[in-house]
Amino acid sequence: MHALVVFESMFGNTQSIAEAVGEGLGPDTEVVEVGSRPVIGPYVDLLVVGGPTHAFGLTRESTRASAKEQAAGSVVSAGIGVREWLETLPHPLHTTDAAAFDTRVTPARVPGSAAKGIAKRLRNRGFHLALDPQTFWVTGTPGPLAEGELERARAWGRELAATVSVKQS
Repeated sequence: MHALVVFESMFGNTQSIAEAVGEGLGPDTEVVEVGSRPVIGPYVDLLVVGGPTHAFGLTRESTRASAKEQAAGSVVSAGIGVREWLETLPHPLHTTDAAAFDTRVTPARVPGSAAKGIAKRLRNRGFHLALDPQTFWVTGTPGPLAEGELERARAWGRELAATVSVKQS
C-alpha cells in the first residue's frame, strides 16, 4: 500500500503529527507539505490530509497571515493552504481511500474542526473516508503538542494502514 500524507503547518505541530502518522502507515509512505502542490498519482492507495484548525475550520489567507505574525515571520507552510490545494483537485477524482486530521488547542474551547472541513472536501472529490476525522491536541497556539499525541498519531496511522489493507484484500 502506498500512502501520501499532505499537511499544512504553521508552527510545526501539524507537521510533527503528519510525520508520526506516516511512520504508523509504514515504509511506503510519502509525507509532503501542501505548498509543494502534490499530485495524487494512480499509485496512491491512501491519501491522508491534515492541517491546523484556525477560526473554526480550515485556514484562510488571513488566518495564515496572523499565524505568520505570531511566529515572527517564520512558519512551515508559507504558501497555499490545504483549503486551496483541495480546490485544485479534479472532481470527481477517483475512489482512493482517504483520511483527515487536524490539530487543535486543548481543551477545545471553541467549536470547529479543520479535519471535518477536509473530510467534507475529500468526499466531494470522490474519496472514500477510511476512518472518521481525527483531532490531535496542542497545549497552546504555537504548541507544543499535548503529551502522548505523537504516539496516538502513530497508532492512528497503523489503524489506517490496517483498515485500508483489509479493504484491498
